[in-house]
Amino acid sequence: MRLAVHPDVAAALAARRPVVALESTVIAHGLPRPMNLETAIQLEQEVRESGATPATIAIADGAAVVGADAALLSRLANDRDVAKVSLRDLAPLLARRGIGATTVAATVEIAARAGISVMATGGIGGVHRGAERTFDESADLGAIASNAVCVVCAGAKLVLDLALTLERLETLGVPVVGYGTDELPAFYVRSSGLPLPYRADDALAAARIAREQLARGAGMVVAVPIAAAEALDRASAEADVARAITAAEAAGVRGAALTPYLLGALGEATSGKSLRSNVSLLRQNARVAAQIALALAT
Repeated sequence: MRLAVHPDVAAALAARRPVVALESTVIAHGLPRPMNLETAIQLEQEVRESGATPATIAIADGAAVVGADAALLSRLANDRDVAKVSLRDLAPLLARRGIGATTVAATVEIAARAGISVMATGGIGGVHRGAERTFDESADLGAIASNAVCVVCAGAKLVLDLALTLERLETLGVPVVGYGTDELPAFYVRSSGLPLPYRADDALAAARIAREQLARGAGMVVAVPIAAAEALDRASAEADVARAITAAEAAGVRGAALTPYLLGALGEATSGKSLRSNVSLLRQNARVAAQIALALAT
């Protein structure tokens, strides 16, 4: 896989300065226009203002782009034929020289190949509800386990089976560290009620754990709760998700289309508050990721 590394990112890596990888699916498939491009620019700015170099990762022109420029960010946000790229999609899309937005799984692998140790996202994928029937599990989990990257997120997406997601991460040997919390955050909701065995109260503490885990050649998750003022009510959100899952089953929505469908339905049910919450947690995670990258670089 050919890497096209932005000169700013290459210079930072060569000088051992902190770099934060950012996934691009949120730009192409996670947020509506023009909020998607505005948010992509804001995330990079959050990383810069926190003292690190941002590297938004995507696929274009037969290469894995590590540090999308303004033109590519605009294409990701506005082109209607941007592919959603997970691990299985990397080789086919690279071969046909298409444009693609990378999921957490693809971003983690590319970041690791480029030598980037920290990435930020909204919420990771995981085990879907009903997976005992469908075997629907995100490639994110295996990718995090097998690549030495610290993934900073707001926990796993609320629409998933969070208990099973934690079980799979444990089986895969992935530590999930609560950032200032003892419970797993659930994306738009501050807590899932599921306890976490490890906690870090600041970036330095998280970096100490990351340094040991990354040295093993494996990744980890730092789970940051959404700010209280931006969070959704847990009971109401869970009821909205249950209704959305029922509607998805009736419509035959499954596979890669399921999570975007459910998140879109949640956005409608909350009159757009979940979108604002999404942007808020993305920006917060970018800041925390930059702080951890700074601590790792010292």
